[in-house]
Amino acid sequence: MTDETVSYTAEGAVARITLNRPDRLNRLDSALVAGLEAAWRRFMATAEHRVALLSGAGDRAFTAGADLSAVPHDLYRAIPGIGVPVDKPVVAAVRGFCVGGGMVLTTMADILIAADDARFSYPEVRIGFSGGLIASLAARIPHKVAMELLLLGETIDARRAYEVGYANAVVPAESLDATALDWATRIARNAPLPSRMLKRFVAEVLPRGPTELAGIARAQVDAINASDDWAEGRAAFFDKRPPRFDGR
Repeated sequence: MTDETVSYTAEGAVARITLNRPDRLNRLDSALVAGLEAAWRRFMATAEHRVALLSGAGDRAFTAGADLSAVPHDLYRAIPGIGVPVDKPVVAAVRGFCVGGGMVLTTMADILIAADDARFSYPEVRIGFSGGLIASLAARIPHKVAMELLLLGETIDARRAYEVGYANAVVPAESLDATALDWATRIARNAPLPSRMLKRFVAEVLPRGPTELAGIARAQVDAINASDDWAEGRAAFFDKRPPRFDGR
C-alpha cells in the first residue's frame, strides 16, 4: 500500500509504516488518519508481519502535529490500540519534530528510538485545543514530567526524552533508520505468541485516559455500524423476514 499520505512496505517480518508527506512535515489531517488506520488494519491482518516500524518521511519531522486548517477530530482512528486493536509490537523512529498527535502515536508505541535532532512537544494548551488522548502519557513517564510537557506546552530534546524514559535510545540522525530496523528485527525474531500476550497483559496494567477509553468504544461501535450483520438486520426488517446473521 502506497499513497500520498502513508506508505506500507515490508522488510522480512517487519512492516514499515511511514507518514509520507514530508513536504508538509507529515502534518495530521483526515487523509493521513485514514491512511494510518488502513495501515494498522493491514499490519494486523498480515500474519508474516510481526513488528511494525513507524516513522515519518523526510529529515525535518516525524510529524509537526495537526494541520490547523483541517484538524482531524477523529485522530483516535489512527492510533494503534485505540482506533485499531494492535497487539503486535510497534517500534517508532523519530527524527526532527514530533508534535501534538505525533506524541500520541509515539506514546502508544512499545519502543521509541530517537535521532539526536528529535524534538518532542504537545503545544495544544498554547492554541486553546486538546483532544485529550495524550493523557496516557502520565502512565508512561513520571507524572510531574508529563504535566511539565502538557501544561507548559514547551519542547524537550531527545536527550531529555531518554532521561525521563520516553525514548529507549538516542542515536545520530544518520543511524536512526538502521538502529530502529535492528530493534524491530530483533523483536521479530522472538516467539510471536508470548510477545503479543505480554503486550496485551501490559495494556491491562497501564491506566487509560477518558478520551482513550472513548476512542476504543467508538471504534468498536463503528465496526458494528459497518458490519454485514447490521446491513442484513436492516434488510431483513424492511423485507419482513428473519435475519440471517453470520457474525461479520
